Amino acid sequence: MALSRDAVLAVLSKITLPNGKSLVEVDYVRALSIEGGTVKFVIEAPDAAVAAQLSAVRDAAEAAVKAIDGVETVSVVLTAHGGAPKPAEPPSLKVGRHPTPQAGPAPVAGVDRILAIGSGKGGVGKSTVSSNLAVALAKQGRRVGLLDADIYGPSQPRMMGVSKRPGSPDGKTIIPLQAHGVTMMSIGLMVDPDKAVVWRGPMLMGALQQMLGQVEWGKLDVLIVDLPPGTGDVQLTLCQKTQLTGAVVVSTPQDVALLDARKALDMFSSLRTPVLGLIENMSTFHCPKCGHESQIFGHGGVAAEAEKIGVPFLGALPIDLDTRLAGDGGTPIAAGEGPMADAYAQLAKRFIDGGMA
Repeated sequence: MALSRDAVLAVLSKITLPNGKSLVEVDYVRALSIEGGTVKFVIEAPDAAVAAQLSAVRDAAEAAVKAIDGVETVSVVLTAHGGAPKPAEPPSLKVGRHPTPQAGPAPVAGVDRILAIGSGKGGVGKSTVSSNLAVALAKQGRRVGLLDADIYGPSQPRMMGVSKRPGSPDGKTIIPLQAHGVTMMSIGLMVDPDKAVVWRGPMLMGALQQMLGQVEWGKLDVLIVDLPPGTGDVQLTLCQKTQLTGAVVVSTPQDVALLDARKALDMFSSLRTPVLGLIENMSTFHCPKCGHESQIFGHGGVAAEAEKIGVPFLGALPIDLDTRLAGDGGTPIAAGEGPMADAYAQLAKRFIDGGMA
């Protein structure tokens, strides 16, 4: 039976600290990853003083996890936040404002190409494709940025395994975070994760302008923008105010998803944003027990649509449990090894060979 994240956390929930609480209860376990029989995780204390008292806890956690059936090696790192109990708040930095006047589409300083990853509807795996594509491109030597532009439902902080608030040296510029070789930014890092973002359109547009213009992206070969589903204010602002290289549309194969994907394609066409290609996600399912292959959502619909409208079909990605688990765990599956990592590596190569990244 394959190792699971839940099984490891269940064991770690029995490892107690000097105060009587468990490692899991106080949320000290970070960056948990499982690759075959290898388990890696970080014990992150709130400060160096607490970390100095946890050597025995670290040893106990390592021994407990190593005792799980199927575990061959365990790597545990004990660290701290760097002496500060909480990340420093950026001075008087406010995200979310009315947009500033702009003459026309503008570049992002230091960024060679900007790719919008869109979809007509939610639930097709667009954010999963965005994060894994970013990591796969970084593994192939590209300097990659990832902007989570889904203001109402940001998911990239979870998928990329980051939670610290970005810094700001002057209350104006924003220092993005680094994860898995990717420079990333999300509104989810700037607001309370348990609070809803209740903004009207102008606030969304202003926040997007800030994340493009105030973030110190540095030198990037490509910036991937993970758009929200649909055809709303964020898409309109990005296409009209930013010099985009083009857009990629992600859809699942079934007719209902393609109906909405066509709306996204029509939107990009109306806004004169080149559509660089289509990706079919959740294309097929391979049963890990019997090896049977089934097309849960149909198969080939996106490829047929790409041929019909005359744009490249960039590839088909299967529906895969490990991909979902990796995203929930904060380490995109493209960061590791295996069939799905290979699939994303091939997708990244198509982007590179096609001059898109």
